[in-house]
Amino acid sequence: MIIDNVSAPCYAVIFTSIRTDEDPEGYSLAAQRMLDLARQQPGFLGVESAREEGGVGITVSYWSSEAAILAWKHHPEHAVIRERGRSTWYQRCTTRVAKVERHYGYNA
Repeated sequence: MIIDNVSAPCYAVIFTSIRTDEDPEGYSLAAQRMLDLARQQPGFLGVESAREEGGVGITVSYWSSEAAILAWKHHPEHAVIRERGRSTWYQRCTTRVAKVERHYGYNA
């Protein structure tokens, strides 16, 4: 899914992961819950996500400020699911935060 309604400047949280084969149903439910919950957070602007069959995934969420990102990071339910991800669903994961200075697009 590609979103077009995010304008710069803003912040991008880039979450790259490699999934395990463990508990795919639990993972799907948790991922949907986290998306629903993130959408309710002040400063949330949108999200783009892709996962290949081999388990490598990239999710980019967009936020209005670093304060909004930190609030999401420390949200109690998000913290619980993040720990579950580390213990069960991910072989490896990395989070990067970047400031988006410009935004370009093309839509045929």
